Amino acid sequence: MFELPEYTILANQMTKTMKSKVIKNASLGNSPHKFVWYNRTHEEFARLMYKKTVGDAYVRGRWLFMEMLPGHILVLGECGGKILFHQEQKYVPKKYHLLINFTDGTAFTVTTQMWGAMELYKKGEELNRKYIKDMKITPTDKDFTYQYFNKLIDECNGTDVNSTKGLLTQNQLIPGLGNSIAQDILFNAQLGPKHPLNNLSTQQRKRLYDSIRKTLQEIIAKNGRYDEYDLMGNKGKYIRIMDKNSSGKPCMKCKTKIEKIQYLGGACYYCPQCQI
Repeated sequence: MFELPEYTILANQMTKTMKSKVIKNASLGNSPHKFVWYNRTHEEFARLMYKKTVGDAYVRGRWLFMEMLPGHILVLGECGGKILFHQEQKYVPKKYHLLINFTDGTAFTVTTQMWGAMELYKKGEELNRKYIKDMKITPTDKDFTYQYFNKLIDECNGTDVNSTKGLLTQNQLIPGLGNSIAQDILFNAQLGPKHPLNNLSTQQRKRLYDSIRKTLQEIIAKNGRYDEYDLMGNKGKYIRIMDKNSSGKPCMKCKTKIEKIQYLGGACYYCPQCQI
């Protein structure tokens, strides 16, 4: 699944590569998928996209937005799979869940392996969509300050979010993060996934905040995680520290055996010595 770093990379590449291109034709998927969500019929989508001009692309959390000028926004949300630009339309995959052909002979496709939203809104109406409406501040925004982060932790008191992993992955309290990135954030912060939020010291809070910012910056700088693709079909170069490949192996810092547990709906990999 794409998380905030990958969507950030894709949005930057989309603006650089596709801005000002004019749409020749566009269509929704030719491969039925019950977990792909559309808000338009095939006919509506084709009609509304015809001769639109691509504007800027930008990201909030795990939602990517692309201006379709005039007057519309294409929204891609919670997707996993491939979002690709094609230099020639002959390279379009046989199966896809969204296709845009441009007048210059290039193309754009979205193909998901799991689930995702692919929706077209009148500009402004996308802000009322569930999961976008009332979205909290994302950790790459300038307003994601340490003061804001402290307040976010305090607001979890008395709720069902009571651990460090819960803070990172539950209810999109920190939009854009998922189970995959959370593993390395916690390792870099020297905190275990079950560490209680109400037991975090001031130093641990600051370490966790710094780890969120620095881990995301590193993933973006390395063009995403090694098992995700960018707009040109290139894999990222960020090798996760804590994932299935590290289970049972020595910790890179202390050589203690990395452990795997199931917690909050997913696997957690952590060092029982370094992460408390």
